[in-house]
Amino acid sequence: MVKLSAVIITFNEERNIERCLESLQGLVDEIVIVDSFSNDKTQEICQKYSVKFIQHAFEGHIEQKNWAITQASYPHILSLDADEAIDSTLKSSILKIKENWTHSGYSMNRLTNYCGKWIHYCGWYPDTKLRLWDSRKGKWGGDNPHDKFELYDKNLPIKQLEGDLLHYSYYTLEDHYNQVTYFTNILANAQYKKGKKAPFIILIFSPIVKFIKDYFIKKGFLDGKEGFTICRISAYATFLKYKKLRNLIRNQN
Repeated sequence: MVKLSAVIITFNEERNIERCLESLQGLVDEIVIVDSFSNDKTQEICQKYSVKFIQHAFEGHIEQKNWAITQASYPHILSLDADEAIDSTLKSSILKIKENWTHSGYSMNRLTNYCGKWIHYCGWYPDTKLRLWDSRKGKWGGDNPHDKFELYDKNLPIKQLEGDLLHYSYYTLEDHYNQVTYFTNILANAQYKKGKKAPFIILIFSPIVKFIKDYFIKKGFLDGKEGFTICRISAYATFLKYKKLRNLIRNQN
């Protein structure tokens, strides 16, 4: 049986972290928390459990998660965000993998709870994530804040697991808008550093396309009023990202 380390990065996660840690009980052999100096009760809650709690300055989601991997005792990693939890079916699937690890990585579907409602459309489900892997065979990549674990060899087989990774995303609309502001700042800066452009036509039409895609093509309307709200805010986030990128470019000139 392989030994498994759960690795989680945190910052002011007192609202979520205990649910996450509870879901890992009886599943992993070690829990590593890398915290970027929370000023709430995150550390106090974590210390109620048998965890390795380490504080480390935050330099970006990708950078923090790659550094966190180096703090794990075992190469086989289960990576979670603090606002996620393992459901019972997924827990059983992972326990079976520990008994017979055959692939370089294992993916799982993520089911998101939005203001108390589980969202099955809007492009939010199945939202498949590669979260269980041999850390010697890959690293975190992507563009901040949208990180993803990438295997060095793209041809290595990945197995899909049964069960869901439960994601408790936003409790209120204010939470959603605050996250949009935070993420679009990071995205705009990341794209600016890559030399990306934001023509006016993209600023105008990309949000419209985003809404049509999520609400109609990806059937967001089937999630009711929450689906409409999600699709509307996602379109707004697209607009805001390009607007901020245009401002960065303009300020450079």
